[in-house]
Amino acid sequence: MSGATPGARKPMLTVGEALDRLLGAARPVDGIEDVDTLEANGRVLAVDQVAPMNVPAADNTQMDGYAVRAADCVGGAATLPVAQRIPAGTVGAPLQPGTAARIFTGALIPAGADAVVMQEQCESDGERVTVRHAPRAGEWIRRAGEDVRAGAVVLPAGTRLRAQELGLAASIGLARLPVRRRLRVAVFFTGDELAMPGEPLKPGAIYNSNRFTLRGMLENLGCAFTDFGIVPDSLQATRDTLRTAAREHDLIITSGGVSVGEEDHVKPAVEAEGRLDMWQIAVKPGKPLAFGAVRKDGGEGVDGQDGAFFVGLPGNPVSSFITFLLFVRPFILRLQGVTGAVAPRALPLRADFDWPKADRRNEFLRVRINDEGGLDLFANQGSGVLTSTVWADGLVDNPPGQAIARGDTVRFIPFAALLH
Repeated sequence: MSGATPGARKPMLTVGEALDRLLGAARPVDGIEDVDTLEANGRVLAVDQVAPMNVPAADNTQMDGYAVRAADCVGGAATLPVAQRIPAGTVGAPLQPGTAARIFTGALIPAGADAVVMQEQCESDGERVTVRHAPRAGEWIRRAGEDVRAGAVVLPAGTRLRAQELGLAASIGLARLPVRRRLRVAVFFTGDELAMPGEPLKPGAIYNSNRFTLRGMLENLGCAFTDFGIVPDSLQATRDTLRTAAREHDLIITSGGVSVGEEDHVKPAVEAEGRLDMWQIAVKPGKPLAFGAVRKDGGEGVDGQDGAFFVGLPGNPVSSFITFLLFVRPFILRLQGVTGAVAPRALPLRADFDWPKADRRNEFLRVRINDEGGLDLFANQGSGVLTSTVWADGLVDNPPGQAIARGDTVRFIPFAALLH
């Protein structure tokens, strides 16, 4: 009978396989709330938004100039009496043949006019205007509904609202928007060696940088989070924190402590309170990622349905940072209800460095765009070198087994697309 060798190590997951597993398990949070459109930045739409009106609502001018009939200006040097003045926000009288109307950007086109001539192509003494241009019908006129048609879905459910989506919603008169409730995330950190800035650093202790990095990324993603701080290195304390966190949260994230050492209590604690999968991912830096769920009080399910999802990040600061960006951020976006693409997107850019030693894992190298439009490499790519994440503009997504020579085109993922 064939089968796996006893004790054989499972093959590492690819980045794509790990991300597929996470996104396959995610489901949007329930609960919808109406919020003021002014306060909806970063929220996720729960319901399609249909335009109740045309934008523009009526034909209007794109330019300051003169509204005319194109037929009155065929010769390219027509002189016409200025019959009226139409500022934005007012409605002019019908334009009589052989006359012009002084008109300003955004003002409604008067009935009878079929073109606008920009003021730079005209000469006027205030009472008469000489049009030194032969306009085409429709020139410099914004047509009603050319931006948005009444009845069209302009913002589909699952859209994460940015400044431009809020502007579009306002342009069709939407004062409030139905959005998913905020994702509730609990975070805590394990390790008696951890200290907070401002505290004296005892021998062997380190400052808890991951707490600050993780909180900042959760804030950028619009999560409502509870920080349980540094939990003592004991199984009971870890189990107590997990139970408390699971009651009111959708997701629990920890950093460090998910190992098999005697002082690593997160793994047995999660297994006791729910379920846990330990993943080895072919990614550098990063590699270990824990994913599972913690039961809520009285619940039986441990798939996130009757409990809170659990993600255990590596303890090394760069590993924790990059693992969050690659895996946890897309998972959070799916939980928030985002339906579009959530995986990091890469741009082709030129490498202005050599990386001669290919690794069997998918490497994510910290790089910065130089003045020539190429990418420079941070000298020390270690998983504990947090300065590399501050210096860099983003990451090179380098496939397994691939060396890089100066001048090669590589896949660049900007931090600007990952941190919000």
